[in-house]
Amino acid sequence: MAEFNNNLWAPWRMDYIRSLAHDKTDGGCFLCRYWSDAAADAANHVIWRTASTFVVMNRFPYTNGHLLIAHHGHKGDLSELSDAELSVMNLAIRDAVGLLRRTIKPDGFNVGFNLGHCAGAGLPGHLHAHVVPRWFGDTNFMAVIDNVRTIPDSLDALYQELVATSASMGLR
Repeated sequence: MAEFNNNLWAPWRMDYIRSLAHDKTDGGCFLCRYWSDAAADAANHVIWRTASTFVVMNRFPYTNGHLLIAHHGHKGDLSELSDAELSVMNLAIRDAVGLLRRTIKPDGFNVGFNLGHCAGAGLPGHLHAHVVPRWFGDTNFMAVIDNVRTIPDSLDALYQELVATSASMGLR
């Protein structure tokens, strides 16, 4: 009988672990840090900005193309946004879905907000929406057996595609 190695090596997770310590030392909000440093948009995978929102790739995605849409202000609840701010965020969500449809052609999407830590918000103080592209059959044995996700493309490669396509769509 063959022996199985129970280790699944995922060295890229170390970036996530280190980011938790980094966020604690700089005020705890990577979205505020990204908003205040537009010169680092490529390094932070910010795809485009409006006057009050921005669209950024999730550094630790559930699936390839997982995007975050965030308001520039450090506000943690929908009730803290004005009608105009909420409208701009919803337009950015719509445009992010359109961008992903055009670029990576998913079969569907999960779109939503995690409000509060118990609801899954990893950053409960800074409101942001998730746009998660989905494909038929994208749940495979890896997720079922060991809560592991397979991401088929690098963040940097997909970032370049998304930026080019968003520019051709007039999103900036």
